[in-house]
Amino acid sequence: MTTKALFFLSFCGLMAGCDLIRVKKENVPAEPVRKAVARVNDVILYLDELEGIATTDSSPADSTARVAAYINSWIRKQVLIQEAMRTIDINEAEVERKVLDYRYSLIGYEYQNYYIRQHLNDSITDTEIENYYREHQDNFVLKQNILQGTFIKVPKGAPRTNRIKDLMFSKKEKEGKELASYCLSFSAAYHLSDSTWIEFDKLVANSPLAEIPNKVQFLRSYPFFETQDDDYLYFLKVDAYKISDNVSPIDFVREDIKNIILNKRKVELARKLEDEVYEKAAERKDFEIYNQ
Repeated sequence: MTTKALFFLSFCGLMAGCDLIRVKKENVPAEPVRKAVARVNDVILYLDELEGIATTDSSPADSTARVAAYINSWIRKQVLIQEAMRTIDINEAEVERKVLDYRYSLIGYEYQNYYIRQHLNDSITDTEIENYYREHQDNFVLKQNILQGTFIKVPKGAPRTNRIKDLMFSKKEKEGKELASYCLSFSAAYHLSDSTWIEFDKLVANSPLAEIPNKVQFLRSYPFFETQDDDYLYFLKVDAYKISDNVSPIDFVREDIKNIILNKRKVELARKLEDEVYEKAAERKDFEIYNQ
């Protein structure tokens, strides 16, 4: 074969190789171009990093406001971080450890919540509440005076105000309904007697009774009291009361006890999850500790 022929074949082979390289490059999908939405010096916030900030059930206006708030918050944080980096000596390794700890805490918290939702028994019996109350009475000391009773505030121009006291003391169901109907029609504020305990200060707020100097003595001395100011008449009937610094009635703290028991169950479930995950990982030999 002549030198010219060899040169020609080598040239063809080189061109074919170039064409093959060109075809391969053309078949490789191009890297998607990320759209920038904000910048602080060399740090860029990209559009794809905003995913999930606006939920599908949000209105367009709410979505726009939420995204704008996030971008503004991101800029403020970046400005602060970069100013800190310029001003003080930051231990980057320590920061990274804290970031990792926080990330692990968030992920673990989400998994704990999922596990608790799947396994929590939120049914609490009266017996459980009573047992907890009896065993922890020192935790349920009243911080305020409470009472069971009736409080009614009516404008001075309301009709049949001379009948209110009689209705308040009546034991008849018919007259109890009449009092409830009267309060709905004419009172400015009211609370009708039932088994509910209520804080005395909350009950008589915005009335002359709120200015009573010695409320403990008042509750002990007046099972019924009426007074007035320029615009309203006030009627208070006390069926039962408990003074601050005494143990709360169980009904007053029933919901608190329910929440305490539920929270204790959640803590126990979180601890159980941690133990289960650790034991399974140990059985699978997913981890090992090296000698230092």
